Amino acid sequence: MTEVPLSPILGRIRNRARASQSPIPKPRKADLMDNPYGELPFPRTDMALKAVRFVKGIETPAIFNHSMRSYLYGRFLGEQQGLQPDRDYDDELLFLGCLLHDAGLSPEGNGDQRFDIDGADLAARFLAEQGLPPEKVEVVWDAVALHLHYDIAIRKRPEIALVTSGVGFDLGPDGTHPLPAGYADRIHAVLPRLHAAPVLYETIVGQALEKPHKAPPFSMPGELLRQETQTIWPTWKQLMSQTPGWNDYDGYQPKT
Repeated sequence: MTEVPLSPILGRIRNRARASQSPIPKPRKADLMDNPYGELPFPRTDMALKAVRFVKGIETPAIFNHSMRSYLYGRFLGEQQGLQPDRDYDDELLFLGCLLHDAGLSPEGNGDQRFDIDGADLAARFLAEQGLPPEKVEVVWDAVALHLHYDIAIRKRPEIALVTSGVGFDLGPDGTHPLPAGYADRIHAVLPRLHAAPVLYETIVGQALEKPHKAPPFSMPGELLRQETQTIWPTWKQLMSQTPGWNDYDGYQPKT
């Protein structure tokens, strides 16, 4: 059988994994079926179960529950658009993207990039090690890396677009798509919120305070860090005038 060529992104991820001194923790042995998720429509594939064990073992309960709920809301929003799982999109990939979208906020995922990119790299490493085909790993990488960029993600394939939509819905419901009566209560009974919004804020800011380069100006982590510290962002001119640079402002006379 001819091996599918690795994309440049996945190739770099695998190279990093080989060089890493901190191997990915093995998934815990607890089975999703033993947990009280009731009749909520989570995928029960082997890959989905492995991912649940892995993510539950590295994330705080509040962030793990947020990730699980994001899938349910992403799937719901897809249905509102007439999209059916495993007919119009790969349901397992949607689940993996939602479940792993905040992996960069775990200790294992806290690298030297923005948390969305760190999380995408960790997600891809884990899924590749579990044997997910490269073309599917690429979809999950894109979904995780783009989940903070709604205007871009929403134009992508459903597995990517619905991750971003579901994540956003869990943090701020969209009034144009009201949930069925009692649906949110049913979800929260199984996956309580546990103060998700402040936990996410404190985790993102905590990483940024320790490693400010993870929160560059004008990024979402950068804005949360600015709110926390009241730091004044540099102006466009200051950014463009940093040394070394092209000196575009030398001798420039603004139009009046």
